[in-house]
Amino acid sequence: MWKSGTLLLLSVLWASGELQQETELRRLPPPGKLNFGYVPAGVYETLAHYEPGPIGILFHLVHAFLHAMQPNAFPHDLIVKLAKDKFGAIQTEYQKAIYYEIGFLICAAVGLLFAILMPVVGLFFCMCRCCDNCGGEMHQRQRKNADCRRGLLGTLLFSTSLVITIGVLCAYAANQNLSSQVKNIRRLVNSNMRDLHTFANDTPMQIDYLISQYATVKNKVNYDLDNIGPLLGGRIHVRLEKEVHPALNQVLNMAGAMRETKEALENVSVSLVVLQEGAGKLHFNLSQVRDSINRTLDDPGCHDEESDATTAQLCHSIRQSLSQLQMSANFTRLPNVNPQLEKMKNVVKTDLSSVVHRGFSSLNDTPHIVIEQTRTVVNSVQNLVDSVGNNISSFSRAFPLQTCLSNFTIFISHAHAKIEDYYPEIDKMDFYRWIGCIALCCMVVLVLAFNYLGLLCGTLGYDKHASPTTRGCISNTGGTLLMAGVGFSFIFSWMLMGVLTTIFLAGGNMEKLLCEPFHTKELFKVVDTPYLINPEWKNFIPGYMYNDSELELTSESLYSTCKQNKGIYSALRLDKVFNISSFLNTTVFTKDVVHQLENFRIDLRAIILLEAEGKQNLLDFSEAGLSEINYADYLDEVNKGVTVVDVLSFAKELESQTDLMPRGPLQTALKGHVATLQRIHRQQIAPMEQAMSALNQSMRFLERTASDLPNKVTDVLEAIEAAQHLISQNATLLINQETRKYSATIIGYFNQYIEWVKTSLALEVAPCKPFSNILDTAQIMTCSFLVDSMNTFWMGLGCSTLFLLPSVILAVKLAKYYRRMDTEDVYDE
Repeated sequence: MWKSGTLLLLSVLWASGELQQETELRRLPPPGKLNFGYVPAGVYETLAHYEPGPIGILFHLVHAFLHAMQPNAFPHDLIVKLAKDKFGAIQTEYQKAIYYEIGFLICAAVGLLFAILMPVVGLFFCMCRCCDNCGGEMHQRQRKNADCRRGLLGTLLFSTSLVITIGVLCAYAANQNLSSQVKNIRRLVNSNMRDLHTFANDTPMQIDYLISQYATVKNKVNYDLDNIGPLLGGRIHVRLEKEVHPALNQVLNMAGAMRETKEALENVSVSLVVLQEGAGKLHFNLSQVRDSINRTLDDPGCHDEESDATTAQLCHSIRQSLSQLQMSANFTRLPNVNPQLEKMKNVVKTDLSSVVHRGFSSLNDTPHIVIEQTRTVVNSVQNLVDSVGNNISSFSRAFPLQTCLSNFTIFISHAHAKIEDYYPEIDKMDFYRWIGCIALCCMVVLVLAFNYLGLLCGTLGYDKHASPTTRGCISNTGGTLLMAGVGFSFIFSWMLMGVLTTIFLAGGNMEKLLCEPFHTKELFKVVDTPYLINPEWKNFIPGYMYNDSELELTSESLYSTCKQNKGIYSALRLDKVFNISSFLNTTVFTKDVVHQLENFRIDLRAIILLEAEGKQNLLDFSEAGLSEINYADYLDEVNKGVTVVDVLSFAKELESQTDLMPRGPLQTALKGHVATLQRIHRQQIAPMEQAMSALNQSMRFLERTASDLPNKVTDVLEAIEAAQHLISQNATLLINQETRKYSATIIGYFNQYIEWVKTSLALEVAPCKPFSNILDTAQIMTCSFLVDSMNTFWMGLGCSTLFLLPSVILAVKLAKYYRRMDTEDVYDE
């Protein structure tokens, strides 16, 4: 029942596993990471680990002794061969078995020899003493070292008794440990059963969680489909704008150049009028100033004989410099630019910037175009996504999973009840075992009691002044007690050794052939030996469960996987057994989704980057006649300057020469001319210089603009045509690339869900730790509770039994020094 329930459970969990088969061939960029949360999981309470406490020291000593006694490796090949032949090969392989068991056989032989010889020796010893031999004669020779011998024998007997006592205490501790651990069996079994219930109760909840997380994929896919404009259209727009924006920016620059050209022509026109009008006025004023200065220089103070020679010289210098005081540039010969200006005014009437911005807007409308052209496909894909979710949910409901798990829970409860019925029998058997072990211990304790009482009475009642025939009653009692201990030693030791040898053979072999191989996993290797359990099955677990023994599923891998608390899905290797396509052909859904996504048809021919009006405007700009302007004449006149000499400098020089003249009418008149020149410079020449500077800048700009203007316009138009051709004709490859990336993102969400489901199935869903805990619990109860305690028992009591032999010898010899003799040595004086 548990097997069928597990299979149905995991087949449901893997219902979406085939979604990846179609899309694995499409190695495209990974999608955004989805967060599916954590699978809800219960907590298993069984702690399948045993710490024995202080008695663990004794367990380690036993293990060390067994390893020293039997260091041979685990006989894997021998056990496999015996198991395959059903122990029929023991006749041919007995040598290997003996070689492996040689340590046990030697120890068992020693024990058997002890058990046989001890009663025989005891019988002959009694007969010998009855004949007054073997210490039976009640006569003791007196020696000088008698006290020393008595002390030595007492010390050795006491030490031997202490060793025997320690062995008995170890055996008693092991016996008590086993009884106390038997009481823990109920707790371990109950916790394991509760874990199985947790496993059965949590699994449906985990399945529902896996199925419910398909909503995360659905919501994300629907979100991306609803936002296909920004996501897909935005990517297409970003890639197109890298090619288109430079062309549109060139047109936009041309629009700016048109405005600047018109402004420059207007500046030229205005500046030319200002210069031509100002040149006439300036020429007239300069002529007047020259004439006035000449009349002033005709003053007698400049050439009379009585005048100062310096003044005459200065007047002569001023008269000679007056010829420089005239116009330099001739602006009247420069033609106006009114024809070009009129053409440019007509050109800028068309707002080329607005035309370009309409091109930008048309390009920026790519996301909206994508939305409109993919609306039908998006609706189809969304319907398919909904149908996938509905089919997954309906498929999970098609299996009677809850019924199977309920039956599994009933099976667990029934098994638990049966185990509970055995507890009274277990307690009763343990009580009888405890009584038997205590009885064995009491046999040795009885001998120890006689030894200790004999030593006590013999030591306390000893009188060194008394002769052997006059020893006191207490001392004699001590000797009698020691001989009683000897008698009981002969009576009980052979029975003890027989029982302990039997326990030793059973417990030691269980430790070496069961417990130790379990820890080293050699036991699993034996169980997993191909064709061992069934000659037709290579691996018996998959052969039994799936009728496919070739599947690599072994008991060791099953135990190790469950030990790591991974899911039963990965532990039972169900991914290699179930073909989910036969239950829910989810691949069809994926193919349909991919097919629908491949139906995307995006046509961007509706995007117009530059309308015909804008193109004609560019052509009109190139034909505005800018190349017909004689820039050389303009720049030649502008570079001449307004006057031949700098009037302001001329006025300063005239003022400095005037200051050298003596005060008088001549100096005053010349000072007035200086002021007139300064006023002319300030009111006429300075504005003309500003107009000339503006004219110079405008003409140079126009010259640069007119330079190869038709070719520049042609290049801009060609760039626009190339960008337009890219959008209308050659954008298919770019659109297909972005569409595939977008489709891969959508399919990637399904892949993420599939991988998450697979990972969750392998690691989190239905973790099979309870099943490995059951095996570990059985190992703890068998090896840690039973075998270790049993081995410690025989080791402690066995050592005590062996030390009974020296105890007998020492007690017999020491009793001679405590008992009252019938005769003694007498010496004549």
